[in-house]
Amino acid sequence: MAIQPTNDGLVTETAQQYYEGAQGFRGTGTQKAFLTTFDTDLFLGSSDSANVDYALNNFKIYTSSTAIPGTWTEFGAAFNVTGNTVNFDVAPVINLYITVQLKILTGGKYATTEPEKAYGQAVEDNYGNYEYIKLKDVINNFIVGYVGAGKLIQDAKRTDVIFHAKRGLQEFSYDTLRSIKSAELTIPKSLTLVLPQDYVNYVKCSWVDTLGVLHPMYPTNNLTTSPYYTQAQDSAGIPTQDNFGNDLETTSLTQERWHKANTNFINGFFNSTDFTNDMWAYNWGMMGSGGNFGRQYGMDPQFAQANGYFNLNEREGKLSFSSTLVDKLIIFEYISDGLATDLDTKVPKLAEEAMYSYLMYALISTRINQPEYVVQRLRKEKSAKLRNAKIRLSNIKLDEIVQVMRGKSKWIKT
Repeated sequence: MAIQPTNDGLVTETAQQYYEGAQGFRGTGTQKAFLTTFDTDLFLGSSDSANVDYALNNFKIYTSSTAIPGTWTEFGAAFNVTGNTVNFDVAPVINLYITVQLKILTGGKYATTEPEKAYGQAVEDNYGNYEYIKLKDVINNFIVGYVGAGKLIQDAKRTDVIFHAKRGLQEFSYDTLRSIKSAELTIPKSLTLVLPQDYVNYVKCSWVDTLGVLHPMYPTNNLTTSPYYTQAQDSAGIPTQDNFGNDLETTSLTQERWHKANTNFINGFFNSTDFTNDMWAYNWGMMGSGGNFGRQYGMDPQFAQANGYFNLNEREGKLSFSSTLVDKLIIFEYISDGLATDLDTKVPKLAEEAMYSYLMYALISTRINQPEYVVQRLRKEKSAKLRNAKIRLSNIKLDEIVQVMRGKSKWIKT
């Protein structure tokens, strides 16, 4: 079967399908199959509400004889799903109103009881998708538009195109596509959090105050670290081993001390209630006969902040935080490689042409006996379109720049 290009330039959902995640039908008395046209594919775990797999469904079905609000009930008879077509075992009665409701955070408006509501996130996952094109559609479009007789690439294996498309998306995600995700988390008593599953690198970490305002935290840099190896040692300082000859590992004393540390002695915000014997470790000293504590000369500005610190524990795959951040609500922004969901991952349409140019260059440059001038032309074209994509996705707004620059003449007196 020939590969067809996608119609990614068209809006295919109705307003009701997009905003509400619902699509309605009328029973004819004989029709058993009803085709849904959501951009989101239907997923069926089970049609039996008593089955534990029923919770895996990303949709629910409701019926009503009048379609009047408050008369909808969850459909309880047997059905199955083929593709995006709902197949009922028994044809619904004539003129019966049928609604397929994708799961939504609000639960939808077609249930009469709370347990019947379609709680989930299938609808929200589809919001804003028009600005993206799926990676598998990029691959299909490339094979249709750039591979074949009379074209620069006469033939190409689909597996080769998939490989280079994945590599291209990874490279684009780091600094072009802004593949940034964010997680809202609460720091536990242990002062450590597990890194997200698709984490590649961090962008920013901030704690959230009662007004919802972000307070950026900073990495510990040279203040402390989480050691990769923490071998147990004997009295002579020699690492000890277990019965199988492997080094014994212990908890990190460095991290334990950091979690207990009073960071006020580092950022200079300490007061009389902070005075303990521990403070002498920071060499602030007592200056003069008047006993003036905390005189700081030559303080490093990178540590002159009170928002707290975080660092990466590479050995355990965790984030570690300073002691003042326990129970804080944080927003952790990080970079993903864009491939967490394999070929269903999305490419911004503003970078679609750059992806095609990357694939052209990657496929031609890895083949033998290719004219060097062709390879170099494709390399320059790839770089130019990648640069254009960066500019398009930079999202710089003139009004925002003007608003910031209005304060350029404000005097700050100290």
